[in-house]
Amino acid sequence: MHLFYQPEIIAGEATQHLTEDDSRHAIKTLRLRAGDAITVTDGHGNQYAAVIHETDLRRCAFRIKAVQTTPPRPFSIRICVAPTKNLDRIEWFVEKAVEVGIEQISFFFGQHSERRVLKLERIEKIAIAAMKQSLQSFLPKLDDAVPFGEMLKTIGDEQRFIAHLPANQPSVNLAKQATEAGQYVVLIGPEGDFSEKEIQQAIAAGFQMASLGPNRLRTETAALTACQILNFINQSPMG
Repeated sequence: MHLFYQPEIIAGEATQHLTEDDSRHAIKTLRLRAGDAITVTDGHGNQYAAVIHETDLRRCAFRIKAVQTTPPRPFSIRICVAPTKNLDRIEWFVEKAVEVGIEQISFFFGQHSERRVLKLERIEKIAIAAMKQSLQSFLPKLDDAVPFGEMLKTIGDEQRFIAHLPANQPSVNLAKQATEAGQYVVLIGPEGDFSEKEIQQAIAAGFQMASLGPNRLRTETAALTACQILNFINQSPMG
């Protein structure tokens, strides 16, 4: 199955076109020709069964034969994470989280953050590639990095958790705190952890402290672990 991403499907148009990147991949790498079947997603839940109409390295044309719409999941996961000093680690998290299943990734700069610049364009390309590789119809929403306090203002009535527990506080695992079919937000701190001020801000905003297990985890590992836990409790046949 060859899955391509075209976010600008034009309703009613007989002929559509792949993006330049996907056109080059289809014609030069996959060596597809006119008449070959492909599948195209718009990243909003729709997959289009299509046939290549004209081969062009910059603007490959295709015609839609049928469409299948996937409804959103009955739960949603939003991970808010501080970018790591080594960018490849946060890129790894994005790739794996998209493959596992996630609705939104928000980046923030904390008081202890070592990285203060994040270019979202490369992150978006990684998310698109992961969506196509895992044959999904939804592209997660990616939010530009903003200061921690500003990011908190964007959070509504979801179940809110901060992955932090003081050493003297009994461990309460995220899997036991989160209820099924919920809308979740989990805060994952930078390599230097949250500051005391940020912890208090989160608590004031209704966040519960939660544990991801007994081991000390790297930022990107903690973010992916939270994502996996929330997916598991909603998809496990045991409930």
